Amino acid sequence: MMLRRGFILFLPRLVGLLVVACCSMSIVYMLACTPKGDNQQLALPRVHSPTVKEGYEAVLQEREEQHRNYIVSLKKQIAHLKAELQGRTEQLKKRQNQYPDPLDVWLDHSNPEKAQANLLAFLRSQVDKAEVHSGVKLSTEYAAVPFESFTLQKVYQLETGLTRHPEEKPVRKDKRDELIEVIELGVGSLNKPEGVGNAKHRVYTASDFVEGIYRTEKNKGTLYELTFKGDTKHQFKKIVLFRPFGPVMKVKNENVDMADTLINIIVPLAKRASKFRQFMQNFREMGIQQDGRIHLTVVYFGKEQMNEVKSILENTSRSTNFKNFTFIQLNEEFSRGKGLDVGARFWKGNNVVLFFCDVDIYFTAEFLNSCRLNTQPGKKVFYPVLFSQYNPSIIYGHHDSIPSLEQQLIIKKETGFWRDFGFGMTCQYRSDFINIGGFDLDIKGWGGEDVHLYRKYLHSNLIVIRTPVRGLFHLWHEKQCLDELTPEQYKMCMQSKAMNEASHGQLGMLVFKQEIETHLQRQKLSSKKT
Repeated sequence: MMLRRGFILFLPRLVGLLVVACCSMSIVYMLACTPKGDNQQLALPRVHSPTVKEGYEAVLQEREEQHRNYIVSLKKQIAHLKAELQGRTEQLKKRQNQYPDPLDVWLDHSNPEKAQANLLAFLRSQVDKAEVHSGVKLSTEYAAVPFESFTLQKVYQLETGLTRHPEEKPVRKDKRDELIEVIELGVGSLNKPEGVGNAKHRVYTASDFVEGIYRTEKNKGTLYELTFKGDTKHQFKKIVLFRPFGPVMKVKNENVDMADTLINIIVPLAKRASKFRQFMQNFREMGIQQDGRIHLTVVYFGKEQMNEVKSILENTSRSTNFKNFTFIQLNEEFSRGKGLDVGARFWKGNNVVLFFCDVDIYFTAEFLNSCRLNTQPGKKVFYPVLFSQYNPSIIYGHHDSIPSLEQQLIIKKETGFWRDFGFGMTCQYRSDFINIGGFDLDIKGWGGEDVHLYRKYLHSNLIVIRTPVRGLFHLWHEKQCLDELTPEQYKMCMQSKAMNEASHGQLGMLVFKQEIETHLQRQKLSSKKT
């Protein structure tokens, strides 16, 4: 009885303890499984809170609020960074104002003494940077800038330029004036020796000049070393001069819009229908399809093959819907100058860029833009130096087959040369061509008319842009020098023919072909014996 009564009294306490334990376990479980926020644990629904669904909605709302706060924080940071960037930009502008462009320093006319001192310091730094007092380490043997030597009469040059002469009288006025000035400065320096005072000394003249060497480093200046006769036979005087280049100066900054600049390509032609077909393939791809701002004028001499040429032109027009062409027929003997002159004067539209072309020329769309960019009415005319192709049968004679035309158009010494003696391909505005007087129509046949026009431009106030271009090629063709040409024309034609075939090395291989074959046979026999 006593045990039963004790058990009955203890049972409510046990139940209470079990309830408390269950509640504790439930609380621990909910604390462990409730999702957490970024930095802190989210609150749980309490005993008297809404249902579980409503509790999770409250949790989601709380997390959404946290994300909103995070976004607001990011926006504040971005605004702060923008403000800091703007502040740094203003500081940079202030420093730029404190330390202006070096060009402005050199050309500051408000303080001439300071500008002169700065310029003098710059020029002295140019002397220090150039190889005047000591040499400069170079990576390869090709990095060395060679000197050219000169005397009172001639210049001996490695870079022969357009003249192709290894030695020449300095016909270019700028080079002649430059070297005369240097020799005169050297003579003046010898006649004013340092530290001599009023003591008598020998008077030097230009006739005492023996020889000189000079070279130009493009970004530093020109170094001259002059040698003069000394007091005795084996004594010499040496003067070293340096012409430093000044700081680069900005001359012009302009936008050039060529969207509406039309080029009228003028081609004089007689027969040669197959060559014209090849030319029109190039014209279709580069002129019509890629460029599009172009007109073609064909001036045809005679009637032989004329219908075939017109048919090629009309077929191209139909297939490409190209209407910007003019065909002019002349019943007279072929004259390149006459054909170009007639084609230029036939144009009745607005001022246009004229590109004087030949049927054996290949051009790219990039060249057409160069043609536009290097011409300016009343200011500039363009005389590109084109790359002339060697005879493909000689260049690729050891190959199984000759590559396609596009694959042949590579600028390398084995494939061709810069045609720097030719002045026939030129771009100029029609107004400049008319004002200069056009071609000399007394010149008949081949050659001479282009040089005459070129000299007219040189004698005018127009700037003549003469430069090699990578997008203009003279395609090889066998050249015929006709008997009716004048002696001077015939000589020019034969010179052009000789240079067109191959390089010196390739022609040498042909000249010594038998000797080479004999050597190879001997090598073969000796290898068999061993």
